[in-house]
Amino acid sequence: MSDTPFGFGLPPEEPENGDEGKKKDQQGGGGQGPFGFGPGAGGPGADNPLAAMFGSMNPNDLGAAFQQLGQMLSYEGGPVNWDMAKQIARQTVSQGTSDGTKDASVGPAERLAVEEAVRLADLWLDDATSLPSGAGSALAWSRAEWVEATLPVWKELVDPVAERVGAAMGDVLPEEMQAMAGPLIGMMRSMGGAMFGTQIGQAVGVLAGEVVGSTDIGLPLGPVGKAALLPLNIASFGKDLSVPQEEVRLYLALREAAHQRLFAHVPWLRSHLFGAVEGYARGIKVDTAKLEDVVGQFDPQNPEELQQALQQGMFQPEDTPEQKAALARLETALALVEGWVDAVVHAAAKPRLSSADALRETLRRRRATGGPAEQTFATLIGLELRPRRLRDASRLWASLTDARGVDGRDGLWAHPDMLPTASDLDDPDGFVHREHMDFSELDKMLGEAASGSAGKPNLTKDSSSETADAENDDSKGDEKGEAKGEAKGDGTE
Repeated sequence: MSDTPFGFGLPPEEPENGDEGKKKDQQGGGGQGPFGFGPGAGGPGADNPLAAMFGSMNPNDLGAAFQQLGQMLSYEGGPVNWDMAKQIARQTVSQGTSDGTKDASVGPAERLAVEEAVRLADLWLDDATSLPSGAGSALAWSRAEWVEATLPVWKELVDPVAERVGAAMGDVLPEEMQAMAGPLIGMMRSMGGAMFGTQIGQAVGVLAGEVVGSTDIGLPLGPVGKAALLPLNIASFGKDLSVPQEEVRLYLALREAAHQRLFAHVPWLRSHLFGAVEGYARGIKVDTAKLEDVVGQFDPQNPEELQQALQQGMFQPEDTPEQKAALARLETALALVEGWVDAVVHAAAKPRLSSADALRETLRRRRATGGPAEQTFATLIGLELRPRRLRDASRLWASLTDARGVDGRDGLWAHPDMLPTASDLDDPDGFVHREHMDFSELDKMLGEAASGSAGKPNLTKDSSSETADAENDDSKGDEKGEAKGEAKGDGTE
């Protein structure tokens, strides 16, 4: 975890070199803040939630600015103003990335290249995993299309955390005072929803300039069954690698298609990951003394005060076994997903792409130096995915392939209790050679029992012959014994 949970830290200092310093800080990303609060969101106005809307306006835009401010204050929806988040994300995308690359529509040739890369990647993966294809179609997205397609999943991820934070704003006052302070609390919640929306929008907008597909952060952000790549970002990613663009695209298509297979054919995995995020959110506690002080001194004409209070460490995770377990479960599950993808893709690419080793190491270093996954999770829930765990997980999956084969390795995804734990990542050899119960058979037996047919296929014939041939109690007992022995023998075989 980061040292400042949820990234809440001190307010940013003014750069010594004025506006140029601000530009540099915005482009570099800076440190993380709560939901991106503070200097870490990476977009314009990261040190002020209103600057993204009003910072670069001319006098003719003043009317529109006040209209937007009115919409922000009148917001009465959930904990995050997602309309504002979408607007800010689109604005951030339209401004381009720090290298000067602007978003552009995807042309027919690029779409065809992506479709062919995903189709070939799926063929190669057939030899590397027993999980069948999970991509019914292949899509080529612009950055703006990535924002539009992934926002529903961001909402599912972020709302539980933001709900807990937002609820705290109305819970700190005594009941008798809440009725009197109703309008103020409503305004604070509107402001909170707007600030969350602004900062999340900035974070998603910046992320759209970096990701190369729909599964970069180890979670299925796009529509089910659709493998998606971003040609513009793939070109930027491969620009300085001295690797043919076709090989870069194909390697990234392998990673996208492998993620799609895993999430399509491990039905419990998505809810397992998202449930860990929600479990973490339930453990958040609020420094009520600080919040009470903020509520008492809140000036509606100076909404920046609320953000400054948030930056000073108001929210902390509960140091409880449940909270630690939620974090460990999420971190380990994400490491296992990424490690499996890394191992499977390398097995498929190594015999076919001369650049497989170089591309694999480039992607690993990208994650180690703070790629999209680390930045996004540090911003949203204070979790930094440790690259050491990813490498450990990849080695474990590769060892499992050698010891048990592709089917034996992939069979561990049949049940969450069969997967390696955090301690198993520390001792991969011990896990690889340990005997595991076949939970798939257990699930099958339980399903048959629920439908009233447990054990009948092997016993029906023997039972009916017992009834027909039995003439007395002794012979019936003998036949039963024989039938049971036969049934036992069938089951053993």
